[in-house]
Amino acid sequence: MPDLSLGDDADAVNALRSAVMRLSRRLKHQRVDESLSPTEMSVLGTLARCGTATPGELARKEHVQPPSMTRIVALLEAKGLVRLDPHPEDRRQKVVTQTERAEAMLEESRRRRNTWLADLAAGLDEEEWAKLRVAAPVLEKLAHL
Repeated sequence: MPDLSLGDDADAVNALRSAVMRLSRRLKHQRVDESLSPTEMSVLGTLARCGTATPGELARKEHVQPPSMTRIVALLEAKGLVRLDPHPEDRRQKVVTQTERAEAMLEESRRRRNTWLADLAAGLDEEEWAKLRVAAPVLEKLAHL
């Protein structure tokens, strides 16, 4: 494992952090529903990727406290984006499932963000675009470490 704490590597780490944060902030502004918080959108994204989950499971995946997740789920339910169903094995618990409305909203959000990013990338030259294509899997790996 490389030592990224010294010299040029530290500068590269700083530049990468800064660029990823700025791009992420700009992408977040390409939302379909401005009434949803970034956390609410993240929970919907987690449900889309992982499927049905209990509020406790969602809290762990989203790195928030269970009471906070209970409030988030209640807000999403009130907006018609998730539903709560009885847990199939534990009657004391509920499972959270995204609704068709949430699926459609997430799909439109992905489409809008992909279009925005493609338009932005159109300003790159072929060499820059080739570097980004190679970097994408590495960035994905970092996102899941």
